[in-house]
Amino acid sequence: MTALFLRDLKLSIRAGGGALIGVLFFLTVVAVIPFGVGPDLKLLSRIGPAIVWIGALLAALLGLDRLFQAERDDGSLDLMLMQETPLVLTVLVKCLAHWTATSLPLVIASPLLGLFMNMDETAIGATMLTLLVGSPAITFIGAVGAAVAVALPRGGLLVSILVLPLTIPVLIFGVSATYAAVEDPAPFLPPFLILIALTLFFAVIGPAAAALALRNTAD
Repeated sequence: MTALFLRDLKLSIRAGGGALIGVLFFLTVVAVIPFGVGPDLKLLSRIGPAIVWIGALLAALLGLDRLFQAERDDGSLDLMLMQETPLVLTVLVKCLAHWTATSLPLVIASPLLGLFMNMDETAIGATMLTLLVGSPAITFIGAVGAAVAVALPRGGLLVSILVLPLTIPVLIFGVSATYAAVEDPAPFLPPFLILIALTLFFAVIGPAAAALALRNTAD
């Protein structure tokens, strides 16, 4: 499993630019917003956490279609289906490697982009923490879409269409927890715990559903 994690980590970084493409797209989305809403610093500070979360969500969707594509192209997907190691565990390791290579850099870059949106230290810290906790759920959900679309020649757009509606609860509670940390009357812990619960839920459901979709694709 360690060898598989390291292999997928290298493939995720090399394929299509990996983390660099995601961070650049993240930067582009967040940097364009001030030009659209104007130079109102108070407005930017108020909508900043939501914009950073939306930018991270869209950037995380970029490479999901490549999650199983390399194995499909070189024929190793059939070996994955026939090996003794449970396919669910293999998919889980691949998801963790993909998250480390593509989504973790977005979490690290979020404080810098928070400064672009005139966010204070509390908002930046809360946004980074919620992204760290909630972004794995996006990868686990995306694994299902990637497994469904792996047999299609150009399934990248289909993966985004399938995954985006399912990630809305993660986005809602991630943004809610961030705003709760900034606004004193609002409790931070309830939405943050729900965000953790969503990640744990999809960590169980996502790899299992993706493994089932891969087996049906092979059949």
